[in-house]
Amino acid sequence: MTGKPRDGLSWFRISFGRLQLKAYTKGEHVLRFEATVHNTKELRCRRSLEYFEEIITRLAGMADRFATTLDCADIGFLPDGVLDELPLPAQAGARRIAGLDLNKPRIRAALAAALALAPAPGGFTVSDFTAKVRHLIRHDGYTTRQASYDLRKLRGKGLTDKPGRTRRYHVPPQAARTIAALLALRDHVIAPILAGVRSPRTGRKPKIWTAVDRDYETLRIGMQTLFRHVGIETLPSAA
Repeated sequence: MTGKPRDGLSWFRISFGRLQLKAYTKGEHVLRFEATVHNTKELRCRRSLEYFEEIITRLAGMADRFATTLDCADIGFLPDGVLDELPLPAQAGARRIAGLDLNKPRIRAALAAALALAPAPGGFTVSDFTAKVRHLIRHDGYTTRQASYDLRKLRGKGLTDKPGRTRRYHVPPQAARTIAALLALRDHVIAPILAGVRSPRTGRKPKIWTAVDRDYETLRIGMQTLFRHVGIETLPSAA
């Protein structure tokens, strides 16, 4: 997956074998999405010229799902009660399965991997999921057995789906929104705020002070006051 400026354009590309999805700006006011295939065998359909319409339809479906997934990742959503229900056991098929603990790095990596694989044409396999988690945690010790167990956990919470007898998993659009919101809440809201309240004041402000930076600073100051009112003390950060 790559995302970088190219000839003055914003360029984003993600590949699944010989299938490729791209998003880039075209001019100042056009954002273009494309699905390309370097070997139509990857589409798992007939490849002769008379089936060209089916090939185009499948490529259009890829681009549509890609755009939908990007939209879901950009705007997250947390249903009522999801944070309370997430750690509780769930039912995955006929089996009872453990809940999801966001405090565990492995679970956060599993959620991030599922979100990264959500645009995959035709879904993703356990092997795909295992490789993605290994890449995220930068460790080869994550096994296929662990991946299968984690995917069952995600299915139990409705965050992935495995239709019928297929071996491929899918991330529904609403589930992608929930996963994106959970990761953003844990990594970009709770963790920075808790780290910030340990410091009575920030150091020198950066040259570029964004709206998000101002939001964090406002929350940091407000949380220090709130912690004092409810009787919570924070230890200062180690020097």
